[in-house]
Amino acid sequence: MSHLYLDEGLELTGAAAGDLVRLTGDEARHAVTVSRVRVGEQLAVGNGRGVLATATVVEAAPRELVLEVGEVTTTPAPSPRIVLVQALAKGDRDELAVQAATELGVDAIVPWSASRSVSRWEGPKADKGRARWASIVREATKQSIRPWMPEVAPLTATAGLPALLDGARLLLLEPTATTPLTDLRDDGRDLALVVGPEGGIAPAEIERLVASGAETVRLGDSVLRTSTAGPAAIAVLNARLGRW
Repeated sequence: MSHLYLDEGLELTGAAAGDLVRLTGDEARHAVTVSRVRVGEQLAVGNGRGVLATATVVEAAPRELVLEVGEVTTTPAPSPRIVLVQALAKGDRDELAVQAATELGVDAIVPWSASRSVSRWEGPKADKGRARWASIVREATKQSIRPWMPEVAPLTATAGLPALLDGARLLLLEPTATTPLTDLRDDGRDLALVVGPEGGIAPAEIERLVASGAETVRLGDSVLRTSTAGPAAIAVLNARLGRW
C-alpha cells in the first residue's frame, strides 16, 4: 500500500472480503480527478479508527467510488497513549512538529498557549488554528498509512493542562533536567510530552506544572528546536514502549 484514502464515515467495521463500500466526498474526488484512479485499481482505505482495508475499485464517479473489500486489518488503539502538548510557535515550526509527530505515531495533540509563545490564536483564530492542525494530522496519517488518526484537542493554556491530561504522566522536555527520557520506565499511564516554544518553557510554568505532578526530562546534551524536540521524544518513547 503506497497511499491511504481516509474517510471517517466509511463503513469498514465488520466488513469482510467481497463486501462493497462507498468512498465519497473529497477523498473520492481526489482519487478520481487528481490520482486518476480507475476501475480495477487497488487502493488502501481506512476510517481513522483502527480499520484499514485493501479494496478494488468497481465503479468510479467524480464524487463516489464503489469498492470491493479485500483484506481487512483491525488494529486496537495503542496503550499507553502518547500525547504531544505542543506550544504554539512562530513560522511553521509548530506545524512541522505536528506533521512529524503524526507520522511517528503520536495518539493525540494538544495545542498549548505557553507564556513564551510568540504565535497567538486569539478569538476566531483558535478554531482556525485547530482546524489547520487537524488538516495536517489528517494528511500525515494518510501519508504514513496509520490505522488511527490522532485527535487534536482545543487550544489550552498552562492552567488547563493538568485537568485536560488528568491521569496521564506529564513529561516536560527541559534541557536542564537531570533525568534522561531514555531512563523512563513504563507504569501503564498515558504519556504526555510537553514541548515549549522558542526560548523553552518559562520557569514559572515549570514550577506550576511540577507542583501538579509533572516530571522534567531531557533528551540529551543538545538543545533542540521546538519543531524537533517532540518528534525526537516520540521516537525515544516508541523504542521504550516496544512500538518499534
